[in-house]
Amino acid sequence: MSFYAQSRPHADRVFSGFQSLTFGAFFTGLRNWNEARITRRELNALTDRELQDIGLNRADIERVSLMGR
Repeated sequence: MSFYAQSRPHADRVFSGFQSLTFGAFFTGLRNWNEARITRRELNALTDRELQDIGLNRADIERVSLMGR
């Protein structure tokens, strides 16, 4: 029982950030993550020449996938 009493304040701090998380915010974050994932997948499927044609290189893919956020 003393373990529970000592670990509870720690658990409260860990889960305190989730108390203000609404379903809407959760699904918005999930949608943004999925859109970035799809963008990364599509850009990684292009050849270096195709990326160069649209003004990008492989190093730009992560930045471009996060721009919509």
